[in-house]
Amino acid sequence: MGLMERVSTLVRANLNDLIDKAEHPEKMIKQLILDMENQLMQVKTQVAVAIADQHMLEQKEKENGELAAEWMRKAELAVDKKQDDLARRALERYQSYQRLGESFKEQVADQAAQVENLKAALRKLEQKLEEAHAKSQLLMAQHRRSRAVSKARDAQIAMGSESKIAGFERMKQKVAHESAVSQAKTEMAADSLDDKFAALEKDDEVERLLAEVKSRRQAAG
Repeated sequence: MGLMERVSTLVRANLNDLIDKAEHPEKMIKQLILDMENQLMQVKTQVAVAIADQHMLEQKEKENGELAAEWMRKAELAVDKKQDDLARRALERYQSYQRLGESFKEQVADQAAQVENLKAALRKLEQKLEEAHAKSQLLMAQHRRSRAVSKARDAQIAMGSESKIAGFERMKQKVAHESAVSQAKTEMAADSLDDKFAALEKDDEVERLLAEVKSRRQAAG
């Protein structure tokens, strides 16, 4: 796969889809960013080389134009000196440089277009890399939350079966019943003790009243 094709693949990559489909999202996003950084360095190098080639072609085109102009000057000089044969030879050289100049012109245009394409790819890759850096933490946090929610739901489903719920309800009722029985026994024990003391107090009151009656009868006799 060529450099531009790899860059195009990275630029078109949907980070959200890649995160969702990845078996190990953290490793995947780190590897993706590393790939982008490597490709970015390669594209920068290619852009620098392409610009240098463009400058070289432009310089060659300029030099070729200067040579064409020089042979035209020589042809004009030959014409001035009435040397038509020499002028024809100079014009032939001039035409040769003119044709070469057209070729240089096309090459310069093609090279300029290639430079612009590489610059556009570089800008897109830089933008995608910035997006990847900006989204990486967000996407990873989102993935961890999603995984936690999924585990919580699995646990909820596991705990939510009818048999387990029924067993839990029976256990809760059993505990409530035992608590009620224990409370009742405590209250009954307390009532029995209170009754005994009340009986003792009643007996004491009767004896007191009896003593008062005897005392009054003795006083009256």
